[in-house]
Amino acid sequence: MSSFNESVIAEFRANAGKVGGPFEGAELLLLTTTGARSGKPHTVPLGFLRDDGGTPLVVASAAGADRHPAWYHNLLARPLVQVETGTEEYEAVAVPAAGARRDELFAQVVRAEPGYGEYQGRTARVIPVVALQRTHEVPEEEGGIAGKLLAVHGWLRAQLAHVRELAGEGPREGGAASLGLQLRQHCLAFCHTLEFHHRSEDAGLFPYLEQQHPHMREFFRRVGAEHAVIARLQEELVRALDTPGDGSGDGFSGRVERMSRELESHLDREEEQLLPVLRALEG
Repeated sequence: MSSFNESVIAEFRANAGKVGGPFEGAELLLLTTTGARSGKPHTVPLGFLRDDGGTPLVVASAAGADRHPAWYHNLLARPLVQVETGTEEYEAVAVPAAGARRDELFAQVVRAEPGYGEYQGRTARVIPVVALQRTHEVPEEEGGIAGKLLAVHGWLRAQLAHVRELAGEGPREGGAASLGLQLRQHCLAFCHTLEFHHRSEDAGLFPYLEQQHPHMREFFRRVGAEHAVIARLQEELVRALDTPGDGSGDGFSGRVERMSRELESHLDREEEQLLPVLRALEG
């Protein structure tokens, strides 16, 4: 199957998303997840449909097997994924539908592709339907490291704002279960990206800049301490997601609000001090 997938992926990328053989005429996308255990990227070709809002939907059918496919386990652990449609490539947060919303979407899928109904008939597990929600895109107004820093900060601000919005909402379309899964996936995507960003700064960018600007040593020490505080808040958020009944309550909302305050002031301080230095180095 791995060899077969590799040939489909190669043909897909060589022909702007068009493939022949058993998939000729089918609408496919390539989904790249991060291995839950290995941390390595894994790409699979998948058929997809779109919901009423145009969001791509993929189905973790595994041809009716009794176990979820590996890519589904990966996106539960690491919700941030890459999507290729043949005409574009973008980042998305993978959000499984739940409750009534899942049933509604699965019925829509079966109407379009009856084979998925046959797959469900082969297994006792509930076959997941996953929405690939494009992440907020922040225009990169300038190039170089300064532009990348602003782009990452803009992404983090936008994702945290979305988590705050979800945490403050009551039950809506799909019920509390659907809202809880959306909150979990977007919160994990935010936390994983924030963790990677701060690790990269601590291990690479900051030591380099400190060598160039020794007078900023105290600033980097202070920012490193802020990273530690934010990391603790991040751990609390992730733990709260796994606490039954706490995922959308006041306790979680309070943690999100504290994270928002700490992170916003931290990002503002970084930009105030670092952007002039980075622009001067690149100028």
